[in-house]
Amino acid sequence: MLTGWLWPAAGVALEPVGTTFVAAIKMLITPIVFLTITAGIAGVDSLRRVGRVGLKALAYFQAGTLAALVLGLVVVNAFRPGDGVHARPDQLRLTGDAARYVGSGEDRSWWHFLTDVVPSSAVGAFAEGNVLQVIFVSVLFGVALKAVGPAGRPIVEGLDRLGLVAFRILHYVMRAAPVGAFGAMAYTIGECGVATLASLGGLVALFYGSALFFVLVVLGGVTALLRINILRLLRHLREEFLIVLGTSSSESVLPRLMAKLEGLGVRREIVGLTVPTGYSFNLDGSSLYLSLAAVYIAQATDTPLGLGQQLGLLAVMILTSKGSGGVTGAGFIALAATLSAVDTVPAAGIMLIFGVDKFMSECRALTNLAGNSVATLVVARWEGVLDVARVNRVLRSGIPEPADPEPAGTADAPRLAQA
Repeated sequence: MLTGWLWPAAGVALEPVGTTFVAAIKMLITPIVFLTITAGIAGVDSLRRVGRVGLKALAYFQAGTLAALVLGLVVVNAFRPGDGVHARPDQLRLTGDAARYVGSGEDRSWWHFLTDVVPSSAVGAFAEGNVLQVIFVSVLFGVALKAVGPAGRPIVEGLDRLGLVAFRILHYVMRAAPVGAFGAMAYTIGECGVATLASLGGLVALFYGSALFFVLVVLGGVTALLRINILRLLRHLREEFLIVLGTSSSESVLPRLMAKLEGLGVRREIVGLTVPTGYSFNLDGSSLYLSLAAVYIAQATDTPLGLGQQLGLLAVMILTSKGSGGVTGAGFIALAATLSAVDTVPAAGIMLIFGVDKFMSECRALTNLAGNSVATLVVARWEGVLDVARVNRVLRSGIPEPADPEPAGTADAPRLAQA
């Protein structure tokens, strides 16, 4: 941060350092997701169990999204950070990346995330790095392997071994994490400038405060019901949070997060289904940002929004917030899609917050990471396979204790957390 502030030109020049590190991580995400989900499904004792885990995860994701959206609406109406701006929508001009993001958002319908699930080709899903489509292919492949019985066992064993290799490669790449995070942070400050942050500091501070409240109080309340301390969980994931803070992308730690959760004793098939799916359907930070930003723009442009109109926004945002994980400018695209769908808040108002979006994207990513970590523990508890004593023991000691192998008759999953 100091490099970007004191030497902006040097900070901007460091952009390739951060982008190269993130690209190296993203290179591994789709194969690791495929290997983990496929081997996990093929190794469970019943396909009905896979479906049950998936439905429970989606139910929890929906509850988390709704809680984040409602919190955003409550906070922005209580503090009203947009009052007094008096921006005129007809004088706002969309330019550069903002115009591109809004154009992408206008092309996205509320049902867009459903049609995006199915890739045009199996190879294309991996080539484009679309995690949601890779999940779809992985589930189909895993179910098929389970259905063919003993004939598919050699393939499952091969996938297990490939998973260990993929995590070993990840281990090598993560050694460059401090350098990558440094380059990404220096570029953000050097490109946007501290003055940009200060000009809309109230909105940024409100968003960060709301996210902190969501993590400590809402997610903290959920973990308290599980008899797990949220602060210990956050401390256990501190390295992942630091990487996300530097790269502004929760995807940069997806494989590492899966390994950490397995190290807490959560079974592989639950981690493999819940975490990657959560990266598309459980975006708590992005949902909080959506409701707060949409109403802020209305306040800043003196656009009146009644309770009914805000509830209409909420209904649309429940859908537009889905399936945008991993997309560049995902927050802006989802926001533009929401404003275009309801046509009550001027989409051009996005320009009012475009300058500080980089700073808020870091908070979105951090909140998303916390939300998906808690979601995995909830689903495991819901399934009755979460050893709370083991989780708390690992959180205190920091020593991974992966789940015990499945009972006889099921596949033994490799312990990726030790890779």
